Amino acid sequence: MSKIVIPEGYRTPLSVYEMQRAIEFIKSNFQTNLSNALNLRRVSAPLFVEEASGLNDDLNGVERPVSFDIPGVGENGQVVHSLAKWKRLALKRYAFNTGKGLFTDMNAIRRDEELDNLHSIYVDQWDWEKIIDPEDRNVEYLKRTVRDIVNAVTETADALNIAFPSIRNRLPRDVFFLTTQELEDKYPSLTPKEREDAICREHGVVFLMQIGKTLRSGIRHDGRAPDYDDWELNGDILYWNEVLGRSFEISSMGIRVDPESLDRQLTLSGCDNRRALPFHKMLLAGELPLTMGGGIGQSRLCMLLIGTAHIGEVQVSLWDEETRRVCEEKGILLL
Repeated sequence: MSKIVIPEGYRTPLSVYEMQRAIEFIKSNFQTNLSNALNLRRVSAPLFVEEASGLNDDLNGVERPVSFDIPGVGENGQVVHSLAKWKRLALKRYAFNTGKGLFTDMNAIRRDEELDNLHSIYVDQWDWEKIIDPEDRNVEYLKRTVRDIVNAVTETADALNIAFPSIRNRLPRDVFFLTTQELEDKYPSLTPKEREDAICREHGVVFLMQIGKTLRSGIRHDGRAPDYDDWELNGDILYWNEVLGRSFEISSMGIRVDPESLDRQLTLSGCDNRRALPFHKMLLAGELPLTMGGGIGQSRLCMLLIGTAHIGEVQVSLWDEETRRVCEEKGILLL
């Protein structure tokens, strides 16, 4: 069952034909801007990985991957949740150099996703990863990369406004940075989601750092798997969405775990059993490059730049009867 909310008086901003043109424009334009900003090259990526490899992204640690047996291989496969771990291994296998990275079109199925205006069981995003020096594992390097990504978003928005004169988005350019603990201290009586709404309403675009850590209140702002991001050096890029009147995440990213932070986070999260998996054994042994990376939602970015109220207006997925009924009543075409 979905939790869909359509703003009063909302109308889809483009015809179906023009919507497809705008989606194509955004995806083509943004990936060029992103690759230029971060020195990335496009590579092909898997739709599924071996279950026993430990390469699948565990997200918050509770979502069930779509699994299936492969008789011809003699192994079980899992449809990817994201490529957070696969990308790091690919950088090593493809012999990328320090300062260079890869990006790919990632398509995933997240069967346990709770459906609403922003969430679908189908996920499409640009997954990216680059090799960094040991001295780059710091907050300032993380912030500089965030600014580069936000600039790529802004450049794409400006070009879209010219190509489609009926679209008039005005995105903020200056990123506001704070940690989840600073956000809790600022709004102690609010829930984590309410805090995100409040800070994005005030600043327009926010990078919320250190997601996955337990706060002084004894809770975590949000869950984050222990084996890809360093919880001290990660975060989410959040925009204020005028159409929906709420915060709007377009990217989860961070500097990845090194052997020391992986060792610590596996123990803190009660996941010490993963130490025996091939990927984790390589990482703990220092056999993988130091990297940073993230995912940027393709449909999320299209929603933000075009100004749609529901993700089903910019991507094809499956929806429950209630979502279909509400959208039909509001004149919204789900692709």
